[in-house]
Amino acid sequence: MFLRREGFPEEGELVFCTVTKIQYHAVTVQLDEYDKQGLIHISEVSPGRIRNIRDFVTEGKKVVCKVINVNEERGHIDLSLRRVNDSQRRSKTEAIKQEQKAEKIITSLSERMKKPAQEIYNEIAPIIMKDYDWLFQAFEDVVESNASLEKLGIKKELATKLEELIREKIKPRKVEIITKIMIKTYDENGLEIVKQAFGIAKDTEPQVQVNYLGGGTYRMLITAKDYKQAEAVFKEIQEKMTKFIEQKKGEIKFERQEK
Repeated sequence: MFLRREGFPEEGELVFCTVTKIQYHAVTVQLDEYDKQGLIHISEVSPGRIRNIRDFVTEGKKVVCKVINVNEERGHIDLSLRRVNDSQRRSKTEAIKQEQKAEKIITSLSERMKKPAQEIYNEIAPIIMKDYDWLFQAFEDVVESNASLEKLGIKKELATKLEELIREKIKPRKVEIITKIMIKTYDENGLEIVKQAFGIAKDTEPQVQVNYLGGGTYRMLITAKDYKQAEAVFKEIQEKMTKFIEQKKGEIKFERQEK
């Protein structure tokens, strides 16, 4: 990775590390983001008694640790493996993967511009990281919110080329809600009533997709940028369709489906 943060990590911070040395009583690691070494005492490797520390770590393994003590004067950083829960580990690992994706975009740009990737990184990273913790967060904002890298302070030509590549490599986030809808209508114009009901859904959200499954059952797909928006659209469609079908003396049932 190109990423190198200045100074020392803060106590309580989660850091991505590479195991470099295993001793009987401790593990030495390299903090990938800070280019510094840290130590994990055997008591901080795992809860309970440890007979063989190598049952838990191996040289070269990537691990997520929590910073529990920092002594800047001595350059000592004490870390813990056992104090990191699964959710924190997944979150940190995902952040690193996303940052690696951002760095690959910079590498691709360097090939197009015939300029060293490290040079481009050094030019843009300090500017972006005044406002963001990660490059990928800024790149996502370019895609999701049409953020301008030039306004952050990056030179116009470089910003334009980078934004173009970002939009090629990163697709807008989306979530999906899938619902099975069962409709019963006893009106002689039942088919027309069903069409009108789904017309209401389309008027509410033009991008909603509906497929007929047979036997008065339908599949509806709602796509949105996030679950909050998707849930709001679903709730509005559900309320409007239910009101319409009940006015027509029919029955309607919504059943959420797993993808």
